[in-house]
Amino acid sequence: MERTNDRAAAAAGQGTPGPDGLRAADGTSSPDGTPAPDSTPTPDGTPGTGDAFRTREAASDPDDGPGAQKAAPGPRTRESAPGTPTAPAAKRLPFTFSAADEEKQRGVRRMKATATGLLLFVALVYVLAKWAQHSGFTGWPGYVAAAAEAGMVGAMADWFAVTALFKHPLGIPIPHTAIIPTKKDQLGVTLGAFVGENFLSEDVIKARLAPLNMGGRLGTWLADPAHADRVTEELATALRGALTVLRDSDVQAVVGEAITRRADAAEIAPGLGKALSKVVSDGAHHRAVDLICTRAHDWLVEHGDSVMDAVQGGAPGWTPRFVDRKIGDRVYKELLRFVTEIRDMPTHPARGAIDRFLSDFATDLQSDSETRARTERLKSDILNRPEVQDVIASAWSAVRSMILAAADDDRSELRLRVRASLVSLGTRLATDGRLQRKLEGWVEGAAVYVITTYRTEITSLITDTVAGWDADHTSKKIEANIGRDLQFIRINGTVVGALVGLLIYTVSKAFGA
Repeated sequence: MERTNDRAAAAAGQGTPGPDGLRAADGTSSPDGTPAPDSTPTPDGTPGTGDAFRTREAASDPDDGPGAQKAAPGPRTRESAPGTPTAPAAKRLPFTFSAADEEKQRGVRRMKATATGLLLFVALVYVLAKWAQHSGFTGWPGYVAAAAEAGMVGAMADWFAVTALFKHPLGIPIPHTAIIPTKKDQLGVTLGAFVGENFLSEDVIKARLAPLNMGGRLGTWLADPAHADRVTEELATALRGALTVLRDSDVQAVVGEAITRRADAAEIAPGLGKALSKVVSDGAHHRAVDLICTRAHDWLVEHGDSVMDAVQGGAPGWTPRFVDRKIGDRVYKELLRFVTEIRDMPTHPARGAIDRFLSDFATDLQSDSETRARTERLKSDILNRPEVQDVIASAWSAVRSMILAAADDDRSELRLRVRASLVSLGTRLATDGRLQRKLEGWVEGAAVYVITTYRTEITSLITDTVAGWDADHTSKKIEANIGRDLQFIRINGTVVGALVGLLIYTVSKAFGA
């Protein structure tokens, strides 16, 4: 391969191959072996370095045929008329030849030498047989010469057929030769169409999925606790990875905006009214009233001086101080008595007034437009307060920390529940035929949808990939993989040709020809 590239460099008159032995399309390599970009013809039609590579002489292997030698450079594959702008050539991707490929190429060369050696052998036999005939020997030299002559014809014909797959024989651009390099793109299109029609069809997918029994096999696999642990671990790893990739600020902004927007768009007054009406009708608010009355009574008992100071502070300055104290003491005692009665008497009129107020307020929240509007304004004011926004934003941090801690802990409630759910699902899948059919239907539908929707994109991957390959390297790669077997065609052609020639000569002699 490297000798071929060296000859290409000599023909192009530019650069040297890189360390990897692969040449760029323009025949040059950077110091590190990286192919340099392709160039285009100049406006006057002079080929650039890329065309120099394409016009390199077709080098023949020593055993490509008798008298094989380097042929004159073939015609350029890309030219532009003077003054005509030329679009840049498509980038071709060379193959990387591995050690295994190098070994295959050595095997191909050995088989080529064997086939060529057999050709030279029958040629020598033919010469000796003819010499024997001219020397006066009769009988057997004619048979041997006929067999050797037909063997040479068969060998040459099969040499031409095998060589024409990969290059022009003897470098002569005979039509319908160098099939792989010249028909590479067409072969890629044909291969893509073949795969699309015979592998990526709905009937094929259904036929392949039907006997797999995916539901039962998946259920049996998941029902094993060890497998459920493995899936749980993988899910925890994926969850940790997803949470690590997400930026807290972005998630907080999204969550905050979503909560605020949703809460702002939804009218809460009717819902609050219905909830409050239900609370009042069930008497659930009585506990709240009891708590408030108890707290108020305890506060009054502990802060009697505060009440006295408030009453005296509001008295006019011309009243005697003992009168202020008398009034304050009276107000304090009445207030304490009133709160105590409300606390201790479930049938107190004040409690009834509270019930009627809450019931009327619940009705207004549902039907009174002004009350509903005030409630919505209050809701907006609360949501827009910085403190509330901070609480909403910090909710994500708390949830994230909780999820990460649960994912890292093998004995966390989250992982235990996921593991138990997987085992339960597996057990059901293994025994429930209806669930199996449902799962298999989902998988089949998803597979058919992907195949039928993206068949063109999938097959274009084959077509575009083949189109992007360098034609010369593609030919060498294919020859390295199948060339050894193809050399047996040459050997068989030599042997079969010799036998057929011998048969024809024998029949001719038998009928007196």
